[in-house]
Amino acid sequence: MNREYHAWHSPSLNRKMELLVFGHAGAKVLIFPTSQGKFYEWEDRGMMWTLGEHLERGWLQCYCVDSVDAESWYAKWAHPGGRAYRHSQYFGYLYSEVLPFMNWKNPTPFTITVGASFGAFHAMSFGLKHPWAINRVLAMSGLYDIRGFTDGYTDDNVYFNNPMQFIANEHDDGRLAQLRQMDIIMATGRDDRLMGSARRLSALLWEKGIGNALREWDGWSHDWPYWQKMMLMYISGHD
Repeated sequence: MNREYHAWHSPSLNRKMELLVFGHAGAKVLIFPTSQGKFYEWEDRGMMWTLGEHLERGWLQCYCVDSVDAESWYAKWAHPGGRAYRHSQYFGYLYSEVLPFMNWKNPTPFTITVGASFGAFHAMSFGLKHPWAINRVLAMSGLYDIRGFTDGYTDDNVYFNNPMQFIANEHDDGRLAQLRQMDIIMATGRDDRLMGSARRLSALLWEKGIGNALREWDGWSHDWPYWQKMMLMYISGHD
């Protein structure tokens, strides 16, 4: 299996950022770690082994990025506005640095965002923000309203990175048309405390005519063995 390590000084974040690439061809998959996780988390958890056939056969190429959660949403010492600003810089890094790097390495036009737990928030938010760049979102056991991390505070950096806010007021015909072409998949355990968040976002998307597949799993289902099964089941579509 092809494995590559890459790092550079990010102008968007003004610090070194690292990532891992797995696979040599196929649909590009932008993978977010769980809360405050590192770029090597999915490898350490065996997820690249789980996707081994997909990677070896050239069906998928995975890009595992680092997080800056400890500097943004989890930086409880900082004002919520500062946390949200740092997160906006992170999404700037992804959009203006990581996506061009992915496209330079791999001309395949199909791009997927994937994440579990807090990584699902990033995968969903980034995908819905950039529907022209992202074709499919697979979000597992996710939170989809970030205001619980801001004590109810909101500003433009919160609003435009929070699906439950910006989708609720989405009226741009071009963006709506593009969002309606995306594959959006959410998988969450019925006993997971985040199940309500998934149901609310799913309903909100449907209200806007944006189709999505909400998959409710038995029990809690909020751990790596479940996410491995979800990845194999949904990475290629709405099975």
